Amino acid sequence: MAFVKISEQDSLYNDLEKKSVHELLTEINQEDHKVADAVQRAIPQIEELVTQIVPRMRQGGRIFYMGAGTSGRLGVLDASEIPPTFGMDPGWIIGLIAGGDTALRNAVENAEDDTQQGWKDLLEHNVNERDTVIGIAASGTTPYVIGALRDARAHGCLTAAITSNPDAPVSHEAQIAIEMIVGPEYVTGSSRMKSGTGQKLICNMISTSVMIKMGRVKGNKMVNMQLTNQKLIDRGTRWLVESLGLPYDDARRLLLLHGSVKKAEEAYRNMSL
Repeated sequence: MAFVKISEQDSLYNDLEKKSVHELLTEINQEDHKVADAVQRAIPQIEELVTQIVPRMRQGGRIFYMGAGTSGRLGVLDASEIPPTFGMDPGWIIGLIAGGDTALRNAVENAEDDTQQGWKDLLEHNVNERDTVIGIAASGTTPYVIGALRDARAHGCLTAAITSNPDAPVSHEAQIAIEMIVGPEYVTGSSRMKSGTGQKLICNMISTSVMIKMGRVKGNKMVNMQLTNQKLIDRGTRWLVESLGLPYDDARRLLLLHGSVKKAEEAYRNMSL
């Protein structure tokens, strides 16, 4: 049976240019409601992936997101938020996009059509069998992603795919296929919409769950976050006030001295022994 791209099928809505702004917004919102349900149906596969990633990371393994266009940008976005949120080195979760950093802001012609370039990009990071490679492709047919997954799997990496089409070619190259079926886009073929939203949710779920299991969260707090602005310093200070019962100014001095909530809390409790 021929592979059919559900994500490329005609929108369920027509004559969009004739609709009022209220109608456009309401209909887009109606479609967006389908995304969370589609992600929920994929939780068993997401759970399997996270469960396999954690022991690999404890042995020094990393996560690589691979994608082109919107999919690539979302992988880079999720990876870039890990250091400030969880205090992890940028080398732990890495986002790679077809066409390189230029493609984050500009379309790079034919970048996604090279089946060899994805693996070449991974080799620049000395990818190894402890690493996990997650290919993101709404269409499920992106050569850059397919080639990277094929070679990564052949070299012993854990591989996964995130796609918006069932039984997609990219799914066949991955050990774990996360198929998030959101249906046709509001604007036909515009996978930056529901597909992109779902990809963002899934990447958040993967990285957040992994970081929690790696001990980067205590209770429900980001105790290893980087103190990069006054808002985050204030947040960390208030957490120390709450957990240690210190006056605000004392908690702030302790936080700035040790650089993170976790280190400040450990140092204070050790002094109190």
